[in-house]
Amino acid sequence: MRLYRLESKIVALFIVLIVVVQLAGFVAIRTAIDRNARSAISDELVIGERVFTRLLDQNAQKLTQGARLLASDFGFRQAIGTDDHDTIGSVLANHGARIGASMGMLIATDGTIRASTLEYPDTDLQRSSLELVRKADKDNANGAAESVVVGENLFQIVAVPIKAPVTIAWVVMGFPVDRDLVNDMRALSQLQVSILVRQRGRPDWVSDVSTLAKPEAQMLLHEVGDVRAAGPADLQIDGNQYRARILPLAQASNGQQAVAVLQRSVSEAVAPYQRLQLILLSITVLGVLGAAVASAVMARRITSPLRELASVAKRLGAGDYSESLYIRRQDEIGRLGAAFETMRGEIAKRELKISRLAYQDQLTGLPNRLQFADLLRDAIIDGGESPGGTCHILMMDLDRFQQVNDVLGHRFGDDLLRQVASRLTAQLLYPGAKVARLGGDEFAILLPGVNLEGALAQATHILRALEQPLSLQEQTVDLGAGIGIAGYPAHGRSSDVLLSRVEVAMYTAKRKGSGVVVYDPAIDRSSQESLSLLSELRRALERDEFMLYLQPKLDLPSGEVFGAEALVRWLHPDKGFIGPDNFIPFAETTGFIRMLTICMMEKVASLSAQLQRQGIALKFSVNLSTRDLLDQELPGAFAAIVERHGLTPAALCLEITESAIMDDPARAQNTLDRLAAMGFALSIDDFGTGYSSLAYLKRLPVRELKIDKSFVMKMAQDQDDAKIVRSTIDLGHNLGLRVVAEGVESEEVWFLLRQMGCDQGQGYFMGKPMPVERFLEWLQQWRAPEALDQSENMAV
Repeated sequence: MRLYRLESKIVALFIVLIVVVQLAGFVAIRTAIDRNARSAISDELVIGERVFTRLLDQNAQKLTQGARLLASDFGFRQAIGTDDHDTIGSVLANHGARIGASMGMLIATDGTIRASTLEYPDTDLQRSSLELVRKADKDNANGAAESVVVGENLFQIVAVPIKAPVTIAWVVMGFPVDRDLVNDMRALSQLQVSILVRQRGRPDWVSDVSTLAKPEAQMLLHEVGDVRAAGPADLQIDGNQYRARILPLAQASNGQQAVAVLQRSVSEAVAPYQRLQLILLSITVLGVLGAAVASAVMARRITSPLRELASVAKRLGAGDYSESLYIRRQDEIGRLGAAFETMRGEIAKRELKISRLAYQDQLTGLPNRLQFADLLRDAIIDGGESPGGTCHILMMDLDRFQQVNDVLGHRFGDDLLRQVASRLTAQLLYPGAKVARLGGDEFAILLPGVNLEGALAQATHILRALEQPLSLQEQTVDLGAGIGIAGYPAHGRSSDVLLSRVEVAMYTAKRKGSGVVVYDPAIDRSSQESLSLLSELRRALERDEFMLYLQPKLDLPSGEVFGAEALVRWLHPDKGFIGPDNFIPFAETTGFIRMLTICMMEKVASLSAQLQRQGIALKFSVNLSTRDLLDQELPGAFAAIVERHGLTPAALCLEITESAIMDDPARAQNTLDRLAAMGFALSIDDFGTGYSSLAYLKRLPVRELKIDKSFVMKMAQDQDDAKIVRSTIDLGHNLGLRVVAEGVESEEVWFLLRQMGCDQGQGYFMGKPMPVERFLEWLQQWRAPEALDQSENMAV
């Protein structure tokens, strides 16, 4: 069972939990047993101490009674009176043997030993006996008993007075604390009893008698040596732990000492509970095994459906939605399985729908661009596998379809595209050919295994078919098309390259109106040149190669300089001067014109601010293109420029052509409204050359109208041009606009415009477009025509 699997984790969790719980219970019970056992042992030791003390007292009373019996014997007292040593010694020995005394002495009242059963009484025994006699005599007692150390043994000695009727002597009897006594104690209390003695001047204990085995008794001597105080203690003997209580028995003034060690084995006390512990351990083991089995079953019951879900998820990830999932359970896992099955079904439906959306054109039902690329890729692979294999593709774009959409509506256009798709499908000449709609009014035809001649024949056949008008919704529509052709392997070896090159051929056919164009590498050179030009334009902007040129604008009645129109010129480091006609149309097509407009606006604003600081107030005009008017961020950019240079928007005029306005009137008017609201003056440039509606122009926030130079330049010779100019001036004034004439190239035209009431003019007669430095020089040198001065004097 692998540990990283969920089943293994569940089993492991159950086992760990039950083991932890059982171990906690086992430790708690074991600790409680040990604590209770020690508490019980402590109680037993306290009781045992009392019992042992009582045994010693009873033994002492027994000895005392035996000694009193001897002291009351008449014959013994008579022997003492006659000082019969032999009789005294014999009586002491015989009586001592009867009562179990191991020694006997007769001590006179003066403290001398008159008789003894020992040939050489121990000095310690003599001293202890005399002290006991003196103590009994002092207390006027009928006898006394005491425990003393004699040699390496503990004795109980008793002293009894012999009276006739006064005390004439003392009988001292000694009884050793022997094994019988400790065995009795062991039998009564189940405690181990050991009598230990220590001689004067010696630190070590000596074992007198003990219920322990001899090796254990020797170990006890070392343990007790570390326990100096009386009372309870814990001892470690031969690997067994004992709870002990040390009872002092004798303490002589000369340093002799005797103690009784009462001890109880903790192991023995706990032994009755070991069976309970074994049972508990067995229950723990059985519980762990049972938990392992139960958890394994439960884990398998949980993880089996999860594995099924994982398998289904893997199949779903691989795109296989065919196999259903059924989990017959009523719990959360069953509901999860049901939800998963619902998800599988929904994903399968959406996948099918997405597949159709991704690979099929929804309008015509034809393959779309993505599916066509796949079909082309397969055709290339098939062609590459056979010697001389080839395939060609046709791409076509309908003519005048945009006008159909604008005039007849998009719904009509959609129906028209469906008709075109049906007609193209019906015009296929080769088996295996496929028609696809790439988007808009673009269609493509795949011709696998067809050579170039066959592709040209198919293209010609399609063009002829499209020459027949299409009838739809009681409308007859004439359509044409431009068709491009490219083939494998002549024009490319990948689908992306072929699609790119056939599109180039198609746009060339559209531009030339030649019907069918086969791809030629020369076509791409112009595209590469365009890309190169775009790169050069960007570098020119970065290197500040664009120059600001100005053409003066003058007030026609007074001849004063009113302002200038800002024009751009390109000074290429290698090609030299490049006219605007060579790059402005391309910049407008690519969108680069927006960056160029911002650049020129920056230059004009900088110049205007510089001249204003010098006291020269001129109004500069900047041209805006169609791309500029569609840029919704343009007003914000212009506002930032004038603010940066400390100008007001009224210092600048923005010129817009009619065609730029009419390309997208709504967006253009939105941009113009925002610029006018900011304070910029707006002018319609090249008026008269476009197709703008006067009603629409009336709504524009413009202040100036510029008549195109094509009407102004020859108005002195052409009466029709003069009439157009006069009408335009009147129209502008009636609309409340200032009128500016472009193309003033002679004094005669100047005076004609002045007579017609034109406000301002610009042209080569006043000044050609010139660099800023040259313009400033011209500004200092300009003088109005003499005829104008004379006419003014006459008027005065």
